[in-house]
Amino acid sequence: MTRLLIVHHTPTRTVRELADAVVAGARDDEITGVEVVVRPALAATADDVLGADGYLLGTPANFGYMSGALKHFFDTIFLEAGGHLTADGSAAAGPPGRKPYGLWVHGRYDTTGAVRSVQSIVSALGWDQAAEVLDVLGDVGEPERAAAHELGATLAALLTA
Repeated sequence: MTRLLIVHHTPTRTVRELADAVVAGARDDEITGVEVVVRPALAATADDVLGADGYLLGTPANFGYMSGALKHFFDTIFLEAGGHLTADGSAAAGPPGRKPYGLWVHGRYDTTGAVRSVQSIVSALGWDQAAEVLDVLGDVGEPERAAAHELGATLAALLTA
């Protein structure tokens, strides 16, 4: 059985709504053979990452960056999970094609910096972006919840192939 790891930081109602919809999509009854493991960013470990076949990441956009909790997750797992650094210590692109990932980000006004920061780290881990980023501004309604559900289902379905 393949494993999909969902790592999230959901400090607000709106981000929790997106996370709940992503998890529901990943656990859709029509998708079989995928174990869905859900971890808050501050509780996820390198063992969780190493034991997964794909990833879904969720964060609010805070001051133009991913949440501190998701950054802590990356800081904690980066080297053990195969992250690549250049000689000066900056992130380097890892080997492509290792494992698929998806991302959802919620912000009030802008999510650009949060998306960019996550993408730069996961590229150094060698993960492949397998779905468009779900980038949500403002309130979360039915269209956003449906898109989050679709994101979760898409990543889970990819792992069944």
